[in-house]
Amino acid sequence: MTEVNRKIHIVGINSYKFGDLPPKLQDLFLKTGNIAVPNSYFEEIKSWSENDLEKKKSFFSSKSNKELIKWLRSQKTDVILISRGDPLWFGIGRILLENFSKDELSFYPSNTCIQLAFSKLKIPWQDTVNVSIHGRDSTKLIEVLKERPSSLAIITDSNNKSLKIIKKNLSELNLIDFYDFWLCEEIGFDNEKIRKLNLKESLPSDISSLNIVVLTKTKKNYSNNDLPLFGMSNDIFKTFDDRPNLFTKKEIRVQILADLELPKDGVIWDIGAGCGSIGLEALKLRPNLDLFCIDKRIGSRALILENSKRLGVKPKFIFEEDINNILNTRNLSSFEKPNRLVIGGCNKKTKLQIINKLSQSMSIGDIIVIPIIDIQTIKQLKEGLEDNNFKTNLNLIQTYKSVSIAEGMRLEPNNPVFLLKGKK
Repeated sequence: MTEVNRKIHIVGINSYKFGDLPPKLQDLFLKTGNIAVPNSYFEEIKSWSENDLEKKKSFFSSKSNKELIKWLRSQKTDVILISRGDPLWFGIGRILLENFSKDELSFYPSNTCIQLAFSKLKIPWQDTVNVSIHGRDSTKLIEVLKERPSSLAIITDSNNKSLKIIKKNLSELNLIDFYDFWLCEEIGFDNEKIRKLNLKESLPSDISSLNIVVLTKTKKNYSNNDLPLFGMSNDIFKTFDDRPNLFTKKEIRVQILADLELPKDGVIWDIGAGCGSIGLEALKLRPNLDLFCIDKRIGSRALILENSKRLGVKPKFIFEEDINNILNTRNLSSFEKPNRLVIGGCNKKTKLQIINKLSQSMSIGDIIVIPIIDIQTIKQLKEGLEDNNFKTNLNLIQTYKSVSIAEGMRLEPNNPVFLLKGKK
């Protein structure tokens, strides 16, 4: 293999000022004759040659494409390739490593634009999720947004179309009010600008092509005066920070509430309540119901209490306890018998035990609804209900949401859920 003597020096910058380079890199620039520069800031870097008294420069305007690779391969002496921030962080570094040996490449990273943005915003960023839609579609962004991280940094494309896609994705996933949207333009450079945008308004017309977006979870004061009568948005409910999707989504929740045929008065048990989304919305619809929320996860009581405040309702009892303990060690006659029962969040054996024990005290017309994601359990649960004199029916709920991508729109499937209903 032929040994390559010349080097490609990839220099990351956060400023168009020559004097902001470390002395070592200033010397490297002065000594190197061939310089590749992204065409978006070609003139600014070309002006650095005024500092060069030793050697005439040859500048190549780079579009980070095949022509750049071809030009780099044609060079017989050392060259410099100017980049932004850290070339190995969503930058040109990956492409260079695919086309040249590691021995040919030397990297000189500067601070990333994300580092600088968070330093300006004065927000810790160790838990931030980073996504790039620069030259990519928004598939990864959609996946990350569904997880609802506390903060998210997005490397955008040079045109403002990517900002419109981010805005649409947030709207389509009901996250417009969940995040603060920070537009960070030309971070580290003379025309640096950071502004918080209201996504319910049109995007500004004066946006620089050099921009990134930072999303931070908003600190919102919830008012139950603004809530709809039915079908609460998912972002209304506070969830477990480490499992933000551990709750019943709106499309499934509204069908469960419809299947429950909620009476004006009575008692509803929500077993495996999680953050309380089903039971609390039932209480919002029928304020005279007595609600029992039961969930074994540590912290579930605090979540349900917080969500109760947001919806302006009050459960009668919240048990942060395993339902098996309640069934096996407590005197159930001291509990109000359920007229409506939702069974979620436990295994098949526990579900059958709940049906067998609680159905004995339920009356004609009372209803049990069981959301199921494991198809293997349906037959036995259905038979368990029927053995206890419940008439059953089964529905498969499969919904899709439209999400915007660079090419237009696609339909994103939600997980299918079976709803098994028993009416005594």
